[in-house]
Order: sequence, then C-alpha cells, then structure tokens
Amino acid sequence: MGFHTFDADQAERLERPDRYRWVSAEEVVGPLIETDAEVVADLGSGTGFYTDDVAARVETVYGVDVQPEIHDRYREKGTPANVELVASDVADLPFADDELDGAFSTMTYHEFASPDAIAEIARVLREDGRLVVFDWSADGDGDHGPPVDERFTAGDARDALVDAGFDVARAETRTETFALVAGAP
Repeated sequence: MGFHTFDADQAERLERPDRYRWVSAEEVVGPLIETDAEVVADLGSGTGFYTDDVAARVETVYGVDVQPEIHDRYREKGTPANVELVASDVADLPFADDELDGAFSTMTYHEFASPDAIAEIARVLREDGRLVVFDWSADGDGDHGPPVDERFTAGDARDALVDAGFDVARAETRTETFALVAGAP
C-alpha cells in the first residue's frame, strides 16, 4: 500500500482547477491560519497548485517535493516570492527541530506515508504546530487518483499519526478522499 509517486511528465494535470472539487483552498488554508501559522511546508508541492493558495496567507511556504523536475515546472509557471522550493524526501526534511508552524499535504500522503516520514514531520513542527492532510481514500471507488490498493483509509492515516504522538482533531472520509487535521506532538 502507498508510495506511488506522481509521474512528472503529467505535471500539467496538477494545474487543473477541477482539483478543487476534491479539496478546496479554504479547507487547506483554514486550519493553518487558525493557529496563526506563518512558516509552513507543503509536503509534495508538485507544481504549486495548493502552495500558491497557502502562500497568499502566510509568511513563508517551503514547497517540498522529491522530484526536482516537477519544481522546474513550478518555476516555469512562476513561484510567489515567499515560496522556497526544497527537493527532499519527507522522511529526511532539511529543517531544524520545531522550525515549522504547520505542514500540509494535498493528495500526496500515499506517496510518503511511513513511520519515518511521520516522525520527521513531528520533529520539524513546533509543539503547537498543525498538520493538514487531504488524500485519496482507500474507501473510494478508484475512478480518480491512484489505484485504490496504493491508498490509505482515514482510519489508517489517523492511527499512524496517533502512534507518532499527534493529536488528531479531525479525521473524516469523504467522497473518494479523506481529510485529517492534527496537532503536533
């Protein structure tokens, strides 16, 4: 289960406005600004579709992606001045302990979900930091997104975060996706 990496050759698909039908910009931004997050990371930023929405509301966004070539596409599109692109695996983030106020992942949790990656997220988030996750659900029908056998359920993701010490405030299954909001350990 999991660890499917998006094909960088399909990067133009990441800029389709119909992505908002699965998760709106407000759903991503809202939980971050509720905690006055100023420095956040987009885990699996791709071409910056959701990164740009968050950048308009915070001081700094680190766009983290394991594929430098997808960052090249983001640069071609144009990155906001407060976005810094970081080529890194989520399990080995180049941030100091407690450096981030928040982190978010939109449709990429299945690409990095592992105990090591979740522990790394916990390490870089400040004590009262917020993690916001939206991803394709294993409970979905599979007509969109990665194959169902590469996905997690909301319960699986919640349990993994709880095991790492996160305080999960919200975990819900939606049509084809799930949503999680958690406080850092």
